[in-house]
Amino acid sequence: MSTQENEATVRRWVDEGCNNGDLAMVDTHYAPGYVGHGPGADIVGEEAFRQFIRGWHTGFPDFHMALQDLIAMGDQVAWRFILTGTHQGEFNGIQPTGRTMRSTGIVITRFADGKWAEDYIAFDLLGLLQQLGAIPAPTAA
Repeated sequence: MSTQENEATVRRWVDEGCNNGDLAMVDTHYAPGYVGHGPGADIVGEEAFRQFIRGWHTGFPDFHMALQDLIAMGDQVAWRFILTGTHQGEFNGIQPTGRTMRSTGIVITRFADGKWAEDYIAFDLLGLLQQLGAIPAPTAA
């Protein structure tokens, strides 16, 4: 795939897959050995990735990812995003709080043989957990 096609795939995934919960793109665009290197644990395989995305939509039914920047070179695309949502369902063992969250992050995606093969994911998980009240926020000294 060309650099422009890789960019378009990321944009389409954010709109259709992340925001609308359409996981059909996983079948057509992700490599069978996909790995997402994320905070806490790796996401290995297409089904694990589907479960990861479903978890966000279960915990935050109004989940939204907004692309802020996108830079592509060769077989890689780096993209910066903002996540928002209201915690209305269980999320990673945390019962619904009704609180809103806003978290920022960056992903570096690698494509191989025209398929989405690997992600390196960094986002403010600590800040998100503090917003949900699962971890105390720091106090001013």
